[in-house]
Amino acid sequence: MNARIRFAISVVILGLLMTGPFVITALLIWAGAKAPERALLVQLIVPHLTLGATMTTFGFIVGLLVIRYLFRQYVQGLLKMGESLRLMLTANRNFRVVPEGPPEVRQLAAATNDLAQQRDGLMDDVDKQIATAKASLEEEKNRLAALMSELAQAVVVCNLDGRILLYNSRARLQFRALAQGSTAVAGGALIGLGRSIFSILERSQIDHALEVVRQRLHKGSGAAIANFVTSARGGQLLRVQLVPVLAIGDESSTREMSGYVLTVENITRSLEQESRRDQVLQSLTDGSRGSLANIRVAVGNLLDYPDMEATVRERFVGIIADEVERMSQRLDQTMSEFADSLKTRWPLEDVLGIDIIAAAQRRIEEKLALPSKTEEIDEALWLRAESFSLVFSICGLAFRLLEHYQIKELRFRLQPFGNLAYLDIIWAGHSMSSETFYTWETEPMQVGAETSPLSLRDVIDRHGGEVWYERDKAAHRDFFRLVLPIAIPETVTAAETAEESDVRPEYYDFDLFDFSDQSIDLDRPLVDLSYTVFDTETTGLEPAEGDEIIQIGAVRIVNNRMLRQENFDELVDPERLLRPEGVRIHGITDDMVRGQPNIDAVLPAFHDFCADTVLVAHNAAFDMRFLQLKEERTGVVFSQPVLDTLLLSAVLHANQDSHQLERIAERLGITIEGRHSALGDALATAEVFLKMLPLLAQMGIVTLRQAIEASQKTYFARVKY
Repeated sequence: MNARIRFAISVVILGLLMTGPFVITALLIWAGAKAPERALLVQLIVPHLTLGATMTTFGFIVGLLVIRYLFRQYVQGLLKMGESLRLMLTANRNFRVVPEGPPEVRQLAAATNDLAQQRDGLMDDVDKQIATAKASLEEEKNRLAALMSELAQAVVVCNLDGRILLYNSRARLQFRALAQGSTAVAGGALIGLGRSIFSILERSQIDHALEVVRQRLHKGSGAAIANFVTSARGGQLLRVQLVPVLAIGDESSTREMSGYVLTVENITRSLEQESRRDQVLQSLTDGSRGSLANIRVAVGNLLDYPDMEATVRERFVGIIADEVERMSQRLDQTMSEFADSLKTRWPLEDVLGIDIIAAAQRRIEEKLALPSKTEEIDEALWLRAESFSLVFSICGLAFRLLEHYQIKELRFRLQPFGNLAYLDIIWAGHSMSSETFYTWETEPMQVGAETSPLSLRDVIDRHGGEVWYERDKAAHRDFFRLVLPIAIPETVTAAETAEESDVRPEYYDFDLFDFSDQSIDLDRPLVDLSYTVFDTETTGLEPAEGDEIIQIGAVRIVNNRMLRQENFDELVDPERLLRPEGVRIHGITDDMVRGQPNIDAVLPAFHDFCADTVLVAHNAAFDMRFLQLKEERTGVVFSQPVLDTLLLSAVLHANQDSHQLERIAERLGITIEGRHSALGDALATAEVFLKMLPLLAQMGIVTLRQAIEASQKTYFARVKY
């Protein structure tokens, strides 16, 4: 029962105890008296009613003050002590109950502090034992951190839902360089723990690579990896290798994945260098052709006319010398221009031809509802190919056949021919012209609503193959023939395979591997959600009167852990002068914000940063009011749920005198650094929020919905800006 309700009940009982006996006694006397006695009673009592009422009222007031004193000293004092005990048990071991109030409460507080001191001694012993046991594990983690930081390649580890579990500094730098639009304002692309890799890389290509890896795992292949090339938002080309992370403790013969490791390399510059080299070689070829023609003519004349005059002979010899010199200079220049370039080709991998056909069949049946069959398939034939682009090319041809000729069925044939493989795509009933095939070959590919900037000719050329159209008149069938290089896969011995399968990389064992969903569900436990804790610095305290945001700072909480490195810290040009009284508080001056991005650029970047997370702030109504007033101007709407540490403090510590951030941090044993800077306050608020989670759980508040409902019932929830 609420303390205020109990106090009100106590006051009512006091009033009844003071007036009840007199009233009941008077009624009994009045009921037993006769008429003359009643008249006598009236004459005796009425003149003294005023004095009696005054004395009764005075006594009631005195009793009320006594009850209020006792209630504050004992009831509220014990409630406050209970809140302090919860702080000592969960959030702040060093917190102690202040001995205050009557002697009995002080003795209880002293005994409580003694018990806490004894408990701390026992916990220190346990902590020492745990620290000793964790020493080797920490050493392994440090080795992993050092290894990851020194890797030259970008490495990202994801679970099967595409949530990022680990990334190294190289990956952060690489994706930061690729950032465009709103993410560029925050200094990098949205890579971070708990975020989706699909915001950076194309989902369809990763899904295809996972399918290839699963097929190889199912067949027991020793090299269950996949490679593909994709393009980033800015048009940069990335080469990606996907390696599976196998589930732990799976004793079945079929190996299942729990996640995957991506190594990412930006090959845009390499491809540009290759294109430039090809242009230089073409220029060398074209330039040398004229020189060789001149030399050929001069040599021919010298041979045909041996008796020519000396001056003429010298002229022809001079022509030869000049052309040879020009060719030599041209060759030296060419070698100088691309001597330092690296040879970068379209990444090809060894893949079973039957796997390519099977993947194409599934995609054609799912996307186009077109039946397909196989005939004359060499199941042991390996191709040297990039599977995603090749499968997309096959599906693109099927889509065009279905769209233009309404074919009923598609057949596949795969046979070796020397060092090449013939992959035939066969249909019956409709022939096509060579002009139509040329158009299909050179136009960008399409499968339903999916498109690719590459053409069929691009894909075939990058495989070093060929494609043509043929008609089998005897069988009344037509087919496309894809000529592809054959690969000889490396053999892996059974001993090597068994040895690899027994190795369990310790650094893959993260709690996030088990996360299957990160959507904001109001009934999801608080400890399972991801949060963006933020704070703003402003020109003043009146958002509706023209005050503006001058700084936004934020930090992320994922898997119940604050990620200090994944933060947002941006100054904002308010496009107006700052108030002197505000400068004295936050220390931000007009010179510091002048020339910084305005709110139109910063707010979309912050919106991207906190996507798919719950917002957390201290006195969130103030900060959210500034954001809401910019919705019409920027078009940015923050629609996710919001938690307020001020309101949560009022829920947890209803009997405490203050709910300011400094006082809350002091109670929870948190030191605030960088107070009145947006990022500093956000970091402090995040630490406060993490300390509050176990306290809320003790009160039975475990879901987001329960936390929001409890917050709205507090007095401070009525404050509006």
